[in-house]
Amino acid sequence: MTVDIVEVSTSTEQLKQVFQSIHAKSCPTSFNFHMHTVYSDGRLQPNALMEQAVTIGLKGLAITDHHSISGYLAALDWLENWKWNNPGANAPQLWSGVEINANLLNIEVHILGYSFEAEHPSMKPYIQRKITTGEEYQAANVIAAIQKAGGLAVLAHPARYRRSHFDLIPAAAQVGINGVETFYAYNNPNPWKPSAVESMQVQQLASEYGLLNTCGTDTHGLNLLQRL
Repeated sequence: MTVDIVEVSTSTEQLKQVFQSIHAKSCPTSFNFHMHTVYSDGRLQPNALMEQAVTIGLKGLAITDHHSISGYLAALDWLENWKWNNPGANAPQLWSGVEINANLLNIEVHILGYSFEAEHPSMKPYIQRKITTGEEYQAANVIAAIQKAGGLAVLAHPARYRRSHFDLIPAAAQVGINGVETFYAYNNPNPWKPSAVESMQVQQLASEYGLLNTCGTDTHGLNLLQRL
């Protein structure tokens, strides 16, 4: 599948505008930018994920399998068929997505890539279903690869790592990150709700460093409205 670079650029600008409007109640019933399928460590087939997205009424979403875009491509095919068979129906916007392991401040973090050109050469090392090594594993290079492909790079769940988000977010900003996953449910509550303290802290840091805000359930189970 070939995607026009102008189309990617337009899609990325649209996504940036969405991220600029994200707030604590955007997820999980309006937007969801962190979900996994059977193509990494999730339990959902891409078609089942998309069926839920339509039923929930999501306006926009991204599938972020680890080091793979196979789930996204399958979901994109499903969505195109669904729109063909449901003319005039409200269809969610599906952006390309991936979750990539990387080194930042000498610890492993996860970087989410969005709205990138799937076939761009810079992304090839990061969609092979395995963690990269060497220079390709460094956060600055992961971020640069996503951006070269026309996408946006986001630091996933900043308060889940062995180093504080007060250290990691400034470091990520220094090497060119576009945004942070601000609204995230760290304790997996039911119903899903972003953790108040961490979300407020991350949002303040995002504002301080001029970063975009995102949100997502980090779904690994069978329900898009939960993490597990």
